[in-house]
Amino acid sequence: QVQLVESGGGLVQAGGSLRLSCAASRSIFSSYDMGWFRQAPGKQRELVAGISNTGTTNYADSVKGRFTISRDNAKSTVVLQMNSLKPEDTAVYYCNARLTRSWGTFNYWGQGTQVTVSS
Repeated sequence: QVQLVESGGGLVQAGGSLRLSCAASRSIFSSYDMGWFRQAPGKQRELVAGISNTGTTNYADSVKGRFTISRDNAKSTVVLQMNSLKPEDTAVYYCNARLTRSWGTFNYWGQGTQVTVSS
């Protein structure tokens, strides 16, 4: 079982920045693909950014050039740096850890952290 604890959400004006952190409980963190998802009211949860266990990153088109995901395997943490925030970035942001094995895929989620961007 993996426990994920997010921090860093809050209220910011449009154009501002926030840094989200996710701390994982397991020592085999480096084996997991990590990601940040978000869910706005009335909308489906969507992938914002992901980073594989080898460090390959991918981003939603809507955040490319503004958000950066990184990981520190020694500290079992993944960070989402969000710059040039827009009101449409307002959502609950969730940290995700995914472990893929030949017998299945295992997903773990944090409790979520609210990000609100005012116009």
